[in-house]
Amino acid sequence: MVQDETLLVVGAGHAGAELAIAARQAGWAGPIVLMGEEPELPYHRPPLSKAYLHGEAAREALQLRGAAAYAAAGIELDAAARVVGIDREVREVRLADGRTRRYARLALCTGGRPRPLVTEGLAAGDAPSNLHYLRTLADADAIRSGLREGTRLVVVGGGYVGLELAASATKFGARVSVLEAQPRVLSRVTGAEVSAFYEEVHRAAGVELLTDFSVARVERVQQPDAAHAAIVALVGQDGRRVDADLVVAGIGMLPNVELAVAAGLDVDGGVVVDAGAVTSDPCIVAAGDCTVQHSLLYDRRLRLESVPNALEQARAAAATLCGKALPARAAPWFWSDQYDLKLQMVGLSQGHDTCVLRGDVASRKFAAFYLREGIVIAADAINRPADFMLAKRLVGAAARVDVIALGDESASLKDLVAAAVG
Repeated sequence: MVQDETLLVVGAGHAGAELAIAARQAGWAGPIVLMGEEPELPYHRPPLSKAYLHGEAAREALQLRGAAAYAAAGIELDAAARVVGIDREVREVRLADGRTRRYARLALCTGGRPRPLVTEGLAAGDAPSNLHYLRTLADADAIRSGLREGTRLVVVGGGYVGLELAASATKFGARVSVLEAQPRVLSRVTGAEVSAFYEEVHRAAGVELLTDFSVARVERVQQPDAAHAAIVALVGQDGRRVDADLVVAGIGMLPNVELAVAAGLDVDGGVVVDAGAVTSDPCIVAAGDCTVQHSLLYDRRLRLESVPNALEQARAAAATLCGKALPARAAPWFWSDQYDLKLQMVGLSQGHDTCVLRGDVASRKFAAFYLREGIVIAADAINRPADFMLAKRLVGAAARVDVIALGDESASLKDLVAAAVG
């Protein structure tokens, strides 16, 4: 590595910001440029649907690091910079404002964008004045400005973000409805037992949960001074109609892979990277929500939308760029805060054949362990942080456990883990 070799990091989310800092700490000697499309310092995104949305976290508190930290690390911040093309032959990126920037190594941390709600009365690219998505600070600000006592908020999608948003909106006194196309909320990410628990919690808080609700069409009315007619109701395939003042769609995320595709990189549902976060071009690494990577634990390619995964991949990319040993990988983990409940999850529960509950569901402090053929593949812990830490060891080791003891509160979970993992 020579002093004038430039590392360009495209994307200033969790992955990009961490990669830039980690590369400098690992010994990258040349210039590092962190390029982001938003006119903001890199910030935490998870609080957007929780503490920031309902006013418990100030805007400044969301910053991952202050400007001084990037300056001290010799990292140039190029904000409001949208990269529109990559020339791999000359190692150059092209920006929307006409500039070009050369690189010795390139890091793609482009993240993803919300999947658009498209149905009768709502075409792709259409922008009703009261339809929002939640991905950025600007999105959160727009949603918060429309929340007040009595606002009829309709959330399309009963995943983590949708339920977190619903919980936050109740603090404003909004009348909240959640529309979920599947038979239960959180169906793609957790077991039926935990879904049932969260459905009961939300209904007790006054949230209307409508499952098996596939949006067939929207009804719209032109509002004064609005460029696009507002949504006033959503109608399901079965004819159910839900009135709305404000609509937020949380129906998944699309990885931002267009740059990688146009540059001819290997893309398969995400930018394909190896264990060191290297793409099919050895001069380009990638990290975060835009990537897919083979999981040794689950023996398949995964695209994980999580902050911990973004940070781990970023550190692996930095190690690769600087010729260092790769850091150890943990089992994938996630979290969600709703009301007074902290849900901590480790592993992927899809394909489990057994669910073991530990603790009393009624106490709102319990854990659900998911097993396949006797092996613990995932766990959800609600207000049980100690159980979560032990569950991470079980899942990471693909441990086989005594199912009866696992569900027995009188049996020490710590001893059970020690016996299974060593």
